[in-house]
Amino acid sequence: MTTVEEIVLCQINVKVSRVTGSYGKAHIKARKPHLQSPSTNSCTNRRDLSGTAEEPELTLSGPPRTRAVCELTMRMGDRLTVTTDDGDFMIVKSVTTERESYIPTNYTAKVTHRWLYTRVSRLKAVELLMLPENRNGSFLIRESETNTDCYSLSVLRRDPYSYIDSVKHYRISHLPNGWLFISPGLTFPSMQHLINHYTGEDNADGLCCKLTKPCYIGGLENIRPAPVVIRRPTLNWKNIRRTESGHSLVSEGLREAISSYLQMTEDILPCLT
Repeated sequence: MTTVEEIVLCQINVKVSRVTGSYGKAHIKARKPHLQSPSTNSCTNRRDLSGTAEEPELTLSGPPRTRAVCELTMRMGDRLTVTTDDGDFMIVKSVTTERESYIPTNYTAKVTHRWLYTRVSRLKAVELLMLPENRNGSFLIRESETNTDCYSLSVLRRDPYSYIDSVKHYRISHLPNGWLFISPGLTFPSMQHLINHYTGEDNADGLCCKLTKPCYIGGLENIRPAPVVIRRPTLNWKNIRRTESGHSLVSEGLREAISSYLQMTEDILPCLT
């Protein structure tokens, strides 16, 4: 089975000033949120009930006489579709808002298996897991910043009796034979086996809580359209001689053409009856 790869916005909400004339150059004005510095094994943040956190802006400069209207084009955690990628910047479309934006590549993260994130730092993992859509036990796995040969498991711990949430981080190491472990007494042949164990019933096994669901991705419920399958002909007509007759390649080609036609129309005929 082919592994599905998603592109997710890992930056805080992006706003774009849309101008009524032609677009000029894109200027980025980003301000980091005021979060506490993460400790060696956890990062704690008090929930912001006022909703006044500063947001970065992606401003498009146009002619002096044009009027700009500020619009929210995408939110942190949104699933994205890449339209153009030139390395440092890309044009992406949010599956949730269906708006396009021109953003830096490092604003995004690649996600495979729904929980394996690349290009995500420890701080970004905290910001993603702190989204209100996540619940206790939401998690993601990312590349370790301190050891390139290891991964890190980031887990959200929501306390139902207070307004303080925390994200705990656990290093995933590997043995010489390739097996993985968080605690030396529990080893697993693959990352999927590790996830299956810690998401099992009552299997916290030293973690702050049992793993529940992967980190929230906005628009993931929208199913991608199935790719169009084009049936390629297997017969090379250039190799057919006109002198051949009877049960020749021409007859075989005719049968193949009829078969292709019936295959293309089999989904249409039931709708007409």
